[in-house]
Amino acid sequence: MPCDDKVLKQVPLFATMDDDELAILSAQVELKTFVPRQRIYKMGSPAERAYVMVSGAVRVSTVDEDNQEVVLDQPGPGEFFGFASMLEQTAHQTEATATEETVCIEVDRNDILVLIQRKPHAAMDMLSVLGRQYHTAQQLVRLRALRHPNEVIEEQATAAERIADSVASFGGSWTFIILFLSFMVAYSAFNVMLGRKAWDPYPFILLNLFLSMLAALQAPIIMMSQNRQDKKDRLRGELDYDVNRRAHSEIQGLANKLNLMGDRLGDMEELLREKTSRIPG
Repeated sequence: MPCDDKVLKQVPLFATMDDDELAILSAQVELKTFVPRQRIYKMGSPAERAYVMVSGAVRVSTVDEDNQEVVLDQPGPGEFFGFASMLEQTAHQTEATATEETVCIEVDRNDILVLIQRKPHAAMDMLSVLGRQYHTAQQLVRLRALRHPNEVIEEQATAAERIADSVASFGGSWTFIILFLSFMVAYSAFNVMLGRKAWDPYPFILLNLFLSMLAALQAPIIMMSQNRQDKKDRLRGELDYDVNRRAHSEIQGLANKLNLMGDRLGDMEELLREKTSRIPG
């Protein structure tokens, strides 16, 4: 349906245009309404038109090498999507879907040319939007780069969690056992040598108190470290499950292709036998 001047005024890019410019632009562009879950354009389709959001919500996504959907952008009112492919005249590299009832302004290259001729600084506005989308894609690539899960967990760990890991690591080492045994032997021997002047005579009640307090503090700290280790193990298990699931899907796909190839080879053998049987001996 034709686009009204009042609708164009709601878009920041067109808000500063005068009435004559708005009249020319509104005569060229169209106003499109999309229902929830309706696909605006699909990946790989010819990028003949692009869109400017007026109202609603849109999810711009792509599919990675693992056939997982990746959301690249969720444009707001007045923002563009689908412009890069339309300006480059290539197929869409993304897919846009309305997540609720959405109203968009549909434009093509000629509409953009007229707009830039009448409002040159509109080109900078569009370049800034394309630049933001480019930086978003770069950030997404960095975030989705393969990283060791333990490194990610360590970066997100708090100071208290790091202390708990250090205490648990030291408490479960031979260094701690040797030092602790040496301290207990030296403590006991020193108090025995002092005899009646000892501050903690046999059976070393003060030492038992310190040991009880140490055990009471050490146990929850070690449990905190074990909980973090459980998180790491669970993350590894989830990653292994994802890898196995993808491998299972790929193996199934290969098996189906092999079965199809076997069927076609069988058909070709039958055809060859029929042709061979028709040849006079």
